[in-house]
Amino acid sequence: MTSRWTVAAAGTANAAQAAQVPLITGVDRQGLASDRLYWDLWPIQDEQGRIARLAGREFWMVLTAPDRGDPALRHFEAKIHLLERRDGQWQDLGPVLPDGPVPYEREWAGSAVTNGTNVTLYFTAAGTAARPGGYQQQLFEASAAIGADGRPHGWSHPRPSLRGPHPAYMLADAHEGEAGKIKAFRDPAWFRDPADGHEYLIFTASLAGAISDHNGAVGIARKASDGGWQLLPPLVTADGANNELERAHVVVHAGRYHVFWATQSSTFAPGLGHAPGGLYGMVADTLFGPYTPLNGSGLVLCNPPSAPLQSYSWIVTAELTVASFVDFIGLNGTGVPADPATARRHFGGVPAPLLHLSLLGHGANLVHTQAA
Repeated sequence: MTSRWTVAAAGTANAAQAAQVPLITGVDRQGLASDRLYWDLWPIQDEQGRIARLAGREFWMVLTAPDRGDPALRHFEAKIHLLERRDGQWQDLGPVLPDGPVPYEREWAGSAVTNGTNVTLYFTAAGTAARPGGYQQQLFEASAAIGADGRPHGWSHPRPSLRGPHPAYMLADAHEGEAGKIKAFRDPAWFRDPADGHEYLIFTASLAGAISDHNGAVGIARKASDGGWQLLPPLVTADGANNELERAHVVVHAGRYHVFWATQSSTFAPGLGHAPGGLYGMVADTLFGPYTPLNGSGLVLCNPPSAPLQSYSWIVTAELTVASFVDFIGLNGTGVPADPATARRHFGGVPAPLLHLSLLGHGANLVHTQAA
């Protein structure tokens, strides 16, 4: 059953009444390259969705790109790096996947899961190698063995996870585009349903046959017996409400299924511009719903009104740890500067402090402490 995040529900989202991320006043680049930008991070997780410990170490993955003086350019050189988190500090361990001939141009966000022996990375293959700079998106995957040091070693050659169209989804195959308006087929998040043991990919999608250009959706595919993935109808659609339900993923807590996504205020439909960018979600008793918006509107947390762009791209683990990155800080409530050099001075480009959620029934709140 596909559930709908309606205009009526989204219209009640109110930053002043929502859980707010604590104000971020600076960035910590210790352990990170001074000439690189970092955003969109995710941990290597176990099959229950918890942050994994591999040989006693905690590894994350993150998008990174050289600092070209304009933060908007990072999306066109994005590469996934491995991070280690130790004693609350991040250490950049370098690229995850080795260089080699691939049909795509760059790597966008995804997820990583371990069974204790191997790690599988699911990620967005963006653009095409034949024509740089496009917004085409496909879901890819690669696997590696876990070494004695806990790190993944010997990655397989990346391969497509999904092939062929599905009547419920638009293909994200356009070369031209504009940030916030492009269509989506990205951000694969692996999930095992504890109810039946089946494996799924949850992803950010765009609804085909929509009534509006604001046709964001949370897509889902099931692992087939042949090892491939079978596309299923979306879990959630936001037709008429929002264009992008980014970093979509599912977390089971206290026997309930929570589908989360991040979205920007700028991707809401006209008439919903008051709704803040933030972490949104819905809750159900089963994976396939029906889903009900958390907190009535779907809004779980947002940045404070004085700094609405300070962090973004939230994800939630099974421990209810919330990760994001530092986006634009010190703007005093104004928009992103048009001048690239000025924008860069305000762009954080590092992981944000980890936070922690509390979930109870149809409610969600933020525990204002950094996660351990």
